[in-house]
Amino acid sequence: MELIDVNEKVGFAPEFTPRILRITQGYKVPLICLEPGQETTPPPSGPGVFYVISGRGVMTVGGEEREVGPGNMVFVEKGESRGIKATERLTAFAVHIG
Repeated sequence: MELIDVNEKVGFAPEFTPRILRITQGYKVPLICLEPGQETTPPPSGPGVFYVISGRGVMTVGGEEREVGPGNMVFVEKGESRGIKATERLTAFAVHIG
């Protein structure tokens, strides 16, 4: 078992770079720390789950935009484009499967 304190991993930078919490052959778990106005725009990939820990933003999946905030979980299917833009300082994590 591996235990990670996500709060210790949170950090913000002038340019967004995901902080990889764990990676295996079956999944990858990046921590997403965005300042207001920063965004992620990865290409379509395998299925995944995004969970917003704090802050607010707009998540775009397959061209559909939804406002997201603390406690929101977004499920993304294989091949769907996805991205998130922070409207306030935002911390989230994703689990990319496959």
